[in-house]
Amino acid sequence: MTRFATASAALLASAFLAACAMSPTAKDQDTPTVMNGMLVGPQQMTLYVFDKDTTGSGKSVCNGGCATNWPPLIAPAGAMPKADWSLVTRDDGGKQWAYQGRPLYYWAKDSKPGDKTGDGFAGNAWHVAKP
Repeated sequence: MTRFATASAALLASAFLAACAMSPTAKDQDTPTVMNGMLVGPQQMTLYVFDKDTTGSGKSVCNGGCATNWPPLIAPAGAMPKADWSLVTRDDGGKQWAYQGRPLYYWAKDSKPGDKTGDGFAGNAWHVAKP
């Protein structure tokens, strides 16, 4: 019976560790995803790109008052780039998610998932981010 109990305990421990390995981590839950053909943040709010940002520069030009209206998609501490997702450094030293080198932002006037009222804003300088 002792051998059976030991084997059972080892099997349960292995199953538990496998389940933990497959569960999304907090970092995975903080990354943008695709919904209805557009990029969305963790709360499924629409994400935007800004034409004045230089693709691949590693920086965001929307800071200060701009960032009040267009809050950046802040990356959590320890976030790591993966595939098309990269990180840019903000003027305050914080990290922001970028898709294919383009920093991602929310629009302060979108109130619920699926809203995209910022698309074409400011002389068509802001666009819904798409994969």
